[in-house]
Amino acid sequence: MDGFEAIAASAVPLTGGYGGETFAVSAAGEEAVLKLYAKRPGRAAVDAALLRLVRGLLPVPRVLDAQVDQVDGNPTFVLTERLPGVNLETFLADADDQQRERVGEQLGELLVRLSGMPFLAFGDFVGSELAIESFGAGGLDQWLNKHVDDLGLTRDQVSGLRAVVDHAEDLSDSGVDRFCLVHSDFNPKNLLVDPATATITGLIDWEFAHSGTPYGDLGNLLRFGADPVLERAALRVVRESGLDLGDRLVERCRAADLWALIDLAARTGQNPVATAAHGLITRMGDTGDLAAGRAEPDVVH
Repeated sequence: MDGFEAIAASAVPLTGGYGGETFAVSAAGEEAVLKLYAKRPGRAAVDAALLRLVRGLLPVPRVLDAQVDQVDGNPTFVLTERLPGVNLETFLADADDQQRERVGEQLGELLVRLSGMPFLAFGDFVGSELAIESFGAGGLDQWLNKHVDDLGLTRDQVSGLRAVVDHAEDLSDSGVDRFCLVHSDFNPKNLLVDPATATITGLIDWEFAHSGTPYGDLGNLLRFGADPVLERAALRVVRESGLDLGDRLVERCRAADLWALIDLAARTGQNPVATAAHGLITRMGDTGDLAAGRAEPDVVH
C-alpha cells in the first residue's frame, strides 16, 4: 500500500458534518483526522494553507500531511491531528447556565480574533497562496432570484421575503465595509470543548471559510436563537472588545446570515440544518420581518 492507502485503511467516518468526507484515522502513531475532497478537489490547498496561517491564533489542528494535487486517482486530502474535547453541540445538551456563559465568552473572543484578520477584498480563497476570487453572486436580491424556485414558497411569502432582503441590503450598505477571515460555519457542531473545564479546544471544518463581512460568523452563531445564555455572553464580549461594528449589531448579523440561510433553505430535507433554515425563511416570508419571531438576545445596546 502507498501512504494514502495505509492511512485510509484505518478510516472511521466522523459524525457531526453532513459532507461524509471526514474520517478518524491513525497516522504516525497518533490519532488523526482525514478530510477528503472528492467533491471540491481544489479546496484541499486552501484548507491546509488556512490552518497553517491561523495556528497559534485560533484553536485549530496541526496539519500532519496534505495532498493538494490529485495523484493516481486518489482524492486530494488534508490530514490533521485530532484535537481533544467533545463536540460542543453534545456538550450543551447537559451544560448548565454557568458553563454556557463560559463557553459563550470564549466564542466571543474567537469571533473578535477572526474579525481582526483583515483581507483586501471580498470573495473565496483559491490555492495555497489564498488568492481571493470574487463569488460573482451580485447582490442579495440576485442571490434570492437564483434560489427562489427551490424554496417552494407561495407568491405572498416570496413578496414578504423580498421585503426582508431589501431591508438586509440597506443594513449591509450602512455597516462597516472592511473584510476579514470568515469561518462561515461557526456553530456548535464545528467546535470542540473540554467537558471538564468548559474550555474551547477546537474550531474545525474550514471548508467554507472565505474573506467576507465581520458580521457573518456572529450571524451564523445567532441564526436560530437556540441558546440565549451562550449568545448573550458571546455578544457581550464582542461589544466590549472595542471592535467598531456600528449600531444594531444583532440585526446586521442576521442580515449577513441571509446569504447562507437562503442557500441552506433551498436544500431543505437534505439535513436537519437545511430543514430548520427553510422553516426560518418561510417565517420571514410570512411576516416580512428579518427577526421572524426570534427573540432578541438580552444584551445592553
